[in-house]
Amino acid sequence: MLQTKHSEACLPWYFNYPTAPQFSAAIGAEAYGEWLGGLSANDPVSLYIHIPFCRSMCWYCGCPTTITQRDPPNQNYVAALRGEIHLVSELTPQALPVSDVHFGGGTPTLLEPTEFLALTKLLRRRFAFRQKTAIAVEIDPRTFTAEMAEALSAAGVNRASLGVQSFDPSVQKAINRIQSVEQTATAVENLRQQGINRINIDLIYGLPNQTMQSCVQTATVAVAMRPQRIAVFGYAHTPSSNKHQRLIEKAGLPDSAARAEQAAAVAETLVAAGYREIGVDHFALPDDELALAQKTGRLRRNSQGYSADTCKTLIAFGASAIGRVGEGYVENAGALEAYSQHIAAGRLATSKGYRLIGEDRVRGAIIERLMCDLEADVPAICAAHGFDWTHFLDSAERLAMLADDGIVDVENGFIRVRHGHRILLRSVAAAFDAYLDQS
Repeated sequence: MLQTKHSEACLPWYFNYPTAPQFSAAIGAEAYGEWLGGLSANDPVSLYIHIPFCRSMCWYCGCPTTITQRDPPNQNYVAALRGEIHLVSELTPQALPVSDVHFGGGTPTLLEPTEFLALTKLLRRRFAFRQKTAIAVEIDPRTFTAEMAEALSAAGVNRASLGVQSFDPSVQKAINRIQSVEQTATAVENLRQQGINRINIDLIYGLPNQTMQSCVQTATVAVAMRPQRIAVFGYAHTPSSNKHQRLIEKAGLPDSAARAEQAAAVAETLVAAGYREIGVDHFALPDDELALAQKTGRLRRNSQGYSADTCKTLIAFGASAIGRVGEGYVENAGALEAYSQHIAAGRLATSKGYRLIGEDRVRGAIIERLMCDLEADVPAICAAHGFDWTHFLDSAERLAMLADDGIVDVENGFIRVRHGHRILLRSVAAAFDAYLDQS
């Protein structure tokens, strides 16, 4: 079947282009410092703060995390974060306006409530927050407390993303994440009692022991909590780079056909419940910012996934955090000790990055429109960047095969993904990835 032929198992998710495997040590702290100094004092930026701690390892996870039983997790790390915020803000034009803030992990809410409040206060002193600044945080309902919900509200948080993955007990056991419906519902209620009503729930299909029926049941339970957004990710089994995934029995994983059936069944369930499909893996209620951005052609894709944030600059703090400025991408040292040592010495912790060239920008724009809109006007995108569009169509060798298989329509350089093939969207985007074979 087409899902097998155009397997997406080893394809990037295209949060950024070029993707992280193209980053190199040629771009380090010196280049990043220069890029920060060149930012306009009037252009809004987004901020990302990485908190890489969890109480236990979820075996499916592909994120950089550190398991800790200490509470608070790591005072040295929080001190390093504060140091990096000071360093970066000294290098940028003062009080850069902030559009969006995202606390990711790991589990940001493992911080003590007072620590979280202190961190947000520091950010507000060093950057110019606005009344409409969006502040989002990722939450593990299993460790989330009413006290932390109160602290999030006091800090100005207005969106929360809750990890669920699956409510099926057999799936939870197979991925080492036991989480009851009651724990999740309590977290949602605690947030809403504090006025945090913009709630996301994350689900995953393609997990061990998962069936189409259990996927639909999980989606139905999630819908009953009425979050504004639901993300439905496909599990990527990459034990060579994520060693803890070796604890997952490969024999229990659904094949490509079963994965496609699971994704389609969940999508049907969510659409029937009033959610709109957003890009490759998100669903949102009609009045949510993502749905409105999609409707007006303003939907964006960045390292946090789909977003209505139109900022060109993402300043990222923390170990392994990836940022974006006009000239390219930067990534901090991943090891906690190395990251902290750089900051303690008064140096930026940038370990690698990538300087964009003109063709990267064109390919990135085409890929982003495909991932967001399921279509791309290649001639118009190329004209906006001063490039000949025929070069990009001629070099997209995979595109002809996708068209022959009825996955896309291509007419005069305009590409549209056909109805029913949303799950293969990354395969379409990959046709314009000049570095794919190198990755």
